[in-house]
Amino acid sequence: MDRRGFIRSAAYFTVAGAGVLVSACGGSDSSPQGMYAFGLGVASGDPKDSSIVFWTRCAPISGSAPVDLRLEVALDATFSRPVALVDLQAVAAYDFTVRAKVTGLAPSTAYFYRFIAGSDTSPAGQARTAPAAASAPAQLRFAWMTCQDWSVNHWGAMELMAKEELDFIVHLGDYIYETVGAAFQAGAAEPAHGKITLPNGVAMGGAALHANTVDDYRTLYRTYRGDPRLQELHRKWPMVVIWDDHEFSDDCWQDHQTYSNANVQQTARRRAANQAWAEYMPVDWGDVSFDLNKASYDNIRIYRDFRFGSLLHLVMTDQRLYRDDHIVGEAAYAQMMGNDPVNGSDSIGSRYFVPQPLLQQFEAAATQARGRAPSILGATQTQWWKDTMKGSTATWKVWGNEVTLNRMWLDMRTQAPAPFNQLYIVNADGWDGYPAHRAELLGYLRSQNVANVVAITGDLHAFQCGVVYDNADPATGKAVAVDFVSAGISSSSFYQYLRAGSAGTPLAPLVATPQTFDGVLRLNNPAFAYVDHNAQGYAVATVTAAAFTVVFNKVQPLNADGSKPAAPLAKRTRITVRAGTNAPVVEDNLA
Repeated sequence: MDRRGFIRSAAYFTVAGAGVLVSACGGSDSSPQGMYAFGLGVASGDPKDSSIVFWTRCAPISGSAPVDLRLEVALDATFSRPVALVDLQAVAAYDFTVRAKVTGLAPSTAYFYRFIAGSDTSPAGQARTAPAAASAPAQLRFAWMTCQDWSVNHWGAMELMAKEELDFIVHLGDYIYETVGAAFQAGAAEPAHGKITLPNGVAMGGAALHANTVDDYRTLYRTYRGDPRLQELHRKWPMVVIWDDHEFSDDCWQDHQTYSNANVQQTARRRAANQAWAEYMPVDWGDVSFDLNKASYDNIRIYRDFRFGSLLHLVMTDQRLYRDDHIVGEAAYAQMMGNDPVNGSDSIGSRYFVPQPLLQQFEAAATQARGRAPSILGATQTQWWKDTMKGSTATWKVWGNEVTLNRMWLDMRTQAPAPFNQLYIVNADGWDGYPAHRAELLGYLRSQNVANVVAITGDLHAFQCGVVYDNADPATGKAVAVDFVSAGISSSSFYQYLRAGSAGTPLAPLVATPQTFDGVLRLNNPAFAYVDHNAQGYAVATVTAAAFTVVFNKVQPLNADGSKPAAPLAKRTRITVRAGTNAPVVEDNLA
């Protein structure tokens, strides 16, 4: 790789001022039409009040020679009022992806953009800058999305989202799934989504493979971005993206996979995943950093924040790269249970349905051994989060949060025979699994009087809205935030996972129907205002100084014959939080 580092390559990232021509690596040529392909469309991202990042992939139809191309940014759809022309070069070393950050743009302004290579032109995209820092916008509307498994269900939710009126989109991760043919991907997918072939995939047992090399991860991004519905979302609005686990490996921590109890460290694989993500996401490398010359797994930093006038401050965190191992380690739990601590898979008991006293015991031991409590964000990012939240002057502090903040406990102490008569932490891969760290952050919001905090969350494959307290007991805690969890675009629901995993156990009656499980979870966790754990869809937020209003858009599953439903929308649910409160008001089953 270029010794100057990945992002310093002019072919990878260029900063251009509005109103000027910047030559990065050459310009477009006069070759005949049909020489170059923009098969993945265009994208924009990381909108600021004076800048936007523009992205495309431009590959030669044949060969692997570099491609000279030009970015055009204009104030009109006919490109008769250009504001920036940026010459770029797409090269094979970065999978022919390019991006340019154009600065000097006007706040709250719509721009149009396209790329030209020879006689070939990309689709034209549009993007809007953020409001000026000193302004007080009357309203903002944004959607957020997560968990778009190519191999399951359908992407009709994206068709619905494309009809919304938005300022931007937030993607909270699981943009790709690193596995193909895994057991949880056994359900049907729409016919448009055929089987993915990984060039270097590693067998996981049965028909399952996982991505292993940068070519594997690039194949996934190229495949997912090949869907015209995802292309349309990128074309219409700038996107603010973060990753979760599947951009590298399911339930990962740092550079460790969790497919087996050994939690094998895979630094080269982690770095390959980092690189492909960096190549395919329209992010502002002026805010974040990536260095291919750094040999460790944390050669990338992606947490960052965005201001939309005085109305909204969006704070995006990375909850995978710096997190400590799950507190109840799989190998240790397997040894306790007499199972194989290396080749077995004891996620139940260590990451899911973890007895709460066992989690406390392991957390105390880990804290003593480390001299600190186990963490999701890591020390540096935790301090950045605290400083950013405390220093924000925006009306609404919106936390782009990958894993669930809402408490999810299940008390079976008087309802099940031994050894199932336990108080369970349902999902210890989320914030419930790091209770001291969770209490530290939420306690900070309370002690510093940080008001109007809303978390927008993904990962769980369910819709939830819950009041978040500074400790785990709503009866004694103080409400400090509201957590809105959106279901996945297509991924199988949390309920479906639990139903399959509890079959043949005393827990099975609790998941006999989706309504039964929703009721049980609400009974055990009174801070919930709304739950639907058997869902796919997306969420839209309308933000004013007076209220933060979310609409959950639930979609229908595949038809019985495997086809996509002609009318994907199943129902809408609106939930409103008034400024100065942490009291969600729910309106369900909207037309």
